[in-house]
Amino acid sequence: MRGDEPGDPDLSARKAERKVFGTDGVRGLANAGAMTPDSILKIGIAVGRYFRNGAHRHRVVIGKDTRLSGYMIEPALTAGFAASGMDVFLLGPLPTPAMAMLTRSLRADLGVMISASHNPYHDNGVKFFGPDGYKLSDTAELEIEQLMSESTDGALAAPADLGRVKRIDDAGARYIEFAKNSFPRGLSLDGLRVVVDCANGAAYRVAPTVLWELGADVKSIGVEPDGFNINQDRGSTATKALQQAVMEYRADLGIALDGDADRVAIVDDKGRLIEGDQILALIARFLNSRGKLKGAAVVSTVMANFGLERYLGGLGVRLERTKVGDRYVVEAMRAKGANVGGEPSGHIILSDYSTTGDGLVTALQVLAVIAGEKVKASEALYVFTPTPQVNRNVRIRSVDPLEDISVKNAVAAAEASLGAFGRIVIRKSGTEPLVRVMAEGEDRRVVAEIVDRLCAVIDAAAR
Repeated sequence: MRGDEPGDPDLSARKAERKVFGTDGVRGLANAGAMTPDSILKIGIAVGRYFRNGAHRHRVVIGKDTRLSGYMIEPALTAGFAASGMDVFLLGPLPTPAMAMLTRSLRADLGVMISASHNPYHDNGVKFFGPDGYKLSDTAELEIEQLMSESTDGALAAPADLGRVKRIDDAGARYIEFAKNSFPRGLSLDGLRVVVDCANGAAYRVAPTVLWELGADVKSIGVEPDGFNINQDRGSTATKALQQAVMEYRADLGIALDGDADRVAIVDDKGRLIEGDQILALIARFLNSRGKLKGAAVVSTVMANFGLERYLGGLGVRLERTKVGDRYVVEAMRAKGANVGGEPSGHIILSDYSTTGDGLVTALQVLAVIAGEKVKASEALYVFTPTPQVNRNVRIRSVDPLEDISVKNAVAAAEASLGAFGRIVIRKSGTEPLVRVMAEGEDRRVVAEIVDRLCAVIDAAAR
């Protein structure tokens, strides 16, 4: 199986048209390509033009994570929006889901998050939310790119109509209350020890505060950002430090957020890392048992484990698969009327609370099960037996290896060897110069050998 977009034959054409936007906004090396101040200024003006609609004062809210380059990108975006006639509210370091929530709360026309999510500090990016708090569609992004290529003659605001800029000092407190309200009233975290790893990122202030105010005994790591250490040996993609802290602190649960806190990794009381599919299964089971799972479905991507699909089927719940990317999960959730969706990476969307992934809110739902049912995390979080699945990444150089005949032949041979009880998904990352290779089957040894062979062929073709 090639690609990540079932039911979407026009994907390749649309991706070819999009030169600036990827699968999650605009992302790249800071101060290069699309991430230079002049490029960001153009993006700000184009997005401002796109969202101007009517004679009212237009409003945009801007948040960021803790990367050094945020200090460069924020004023460039601010200048672009002000030049297009939009008033700008600066919110400072906040999680991506906070920006989605505050876009709606502040009645803004547009929300912006400056972040490269789980990427290292040297990357940065810009994510955009419409007034409904949802990320922009492919169509909107294409139209914005078209505006970027056009002259700004007549598009800039007159001197008297320039946007005004204001800093909102209590934005963090607003998100803290929002997150706490996702936790069941009448339930407390009293008596629970929780380690939270904020990846030296956007949630370094708000996440420990939420957990402490709900009653937990909190140990915080990854809460000393310096502009360079975001996601460095911390966070949801590097959980070793969290696993060690859980054991040393004898904690009941460990929570690892990524740089912008839209995804989460969970560590149980035995120091074991819990896959995102298990989190999805736990939350789905909890809501389904209370008649609160909507649409009789859970939405995930082509990367979701077969074990999750079988488990949900046993509950009478469908697993709806989409192409990779939280945006596409959300689109399917809205279309199917589902309120639970996510990705194996721990990017979980709970639409009863948020329009995008929220790592902290997701962790609170896990804690609600543990506290409410008075069970250990190690007992609650292994919901199903996963089918053996192996994932590897191959770095892309200048050549697209997926068009090489040797790669196509190797994929065909691998699919034949797995037969009807396995599958292969190979796709290019939308956020990094990587080819992602996944194989799934009944025998882990066979699956691992297949992935190793495919990665070797792809790497050779990429030279």
